[in-house]
Amino acid sequence: MIFAKHWAATLDDYVIDLAWSPDGSTLAAAAQSGAVTLLDAATGAPRHRLPGHADGANCVAWNPGAGELASGGQDGRVKFWSAATGAELAETALGHAWVEHLAWSPASSGAPSALFAAAGRKLVALHADGTVAHTFPDAPKTISALAMTAGPIAGAPPPALAAACFGHVAVWSTADFTAVKEFSYGNAIYALVWSPDRRWLVAGCHDNAVHLWAPAEDLELHMSGYETRLKELSFSHDSRWLATGGGRDASIWDCGGAGPEGREPQLLPHGGRVVAVAFQHSHGLLASGSADGEFSLWAPTRKNPLIAEVKMPAAATKFAWRADDGLLAVGTEQGHVFVFRTA
Repeated sequence: MIFAKHWAATLDDYVIDLAWSPDGSTLAAAAQSGAVTLLDAATGAPRHRLPGHADGANCVAWNPGAGELASGGQDGRVKFWSAATGAELAETALGHAWVEHLAWSPASSGAPSALFAAAGRKLVALHADGTVAHTFPDAPKTISALAMTAGPIAGAPPPALAAACFGHVAVWSTADFTAVKEFSYGNAIYALVWSPDRRWLVAGCHDNAVHLWAPAEDLELHMSGYETRLKELSFSHDSRWLATGGGRDASIWDCGGAGPEGREPQLLPHGGRVVAVAFQHSHGLLASGSADGEFSLWAPTRKNPLIAEVKMPAAATKFAWRADDGLLAVGTEQGHVFVFRTA
C-alpha cells in the first residue's frame, strides 16, 4: 500500500468541514470564517473560491446525483453552488438560527435527492433548486446531529434520516417524510451515525457514553466510562466495527452478533485526546487524530494495526475519504488541508 502526502493547501482559518464531490475530482473545504474553497483533487489548486457565508460557515455537502454543492452558515441560510462555475445557484433562508447540519438523501428509483437541513429546532427538506419540499415539526430542543442512511440495500429497511436533540432522537422516512421511530435519551447527544447495513443507530453523548439502538430489533445498548464526552464516531464498511473517541485511545468495538455491550474494545493509543476518527468507505483502514496534532492510520484487524503516523502542525478537525478510498483529506484547526494518497 502507498501512503504519502499528495498535496497541501491553506484556508483563512479553522477548517470546519470537508467534502469530496461525487466524481472525486474536487474537494470542498469550508473555513469557519465563512468562505468555501473548491480544490482540484489532482493538484490542490483552487478551482473556485466561493464567498460562502458572511457570518461564518458550518457545513458543506455535495448532491450525490449532480454537481451542486450545498453549504450552511451562521446567517441561517443554505446556499447552493455550481462546481463547474463557482456561481451561486440558489439560497434558502431558514430563520435566525445557524444552519449547522446538512445531509442529502440517496437517489433511488429515479427519484432525485433531497437536502435535509437543520437550523435550531427547525428541520426542512429542500429540492436542489432551493425550494422547500417539506417542513418537519419543530424538534423539542436545538437539533445537534443528523445521520443519513446509505442508498438502497437488499433486505435492509428503507432509507431514513435520524435527527438528535437533547433527550430525543427522531427517525424520518426520506421518501415521504413520515415519522418512523422515536427514541428517548436522558442527556445531550453530540453525534449520530448509522451502520452501513442500517442495523445500528449510534449516538455519542455528553455523559461520556455511547448509546446504540437497533430499531428493527427494539434493542438498546450502552457503553459508558469514557474519559470525555463523545463526538467521534465511525463505522467500518461491513458494519462490524465501530470506532469512537472519548479519550486518549481510539476504541474499536465489535458490533457483530448481539452487539458490543459487555465486550472489551480494542484500544488504539494516542498521545492526546482523540478528536476525529474515520473508516474508509469500502476498505478496512481507519484514520484517527488527536489534540496534539498526531494523525495515525490503522488496520484494526491486523496483529500490528499501526500503518503510519504523521505529526501535523495542529490538531485535525475533519477527515474525509474520497469515495474510492484512494485519497484522504485532513483539515486542521489552523486552516491546513492535507491530502494523502493511500492507494
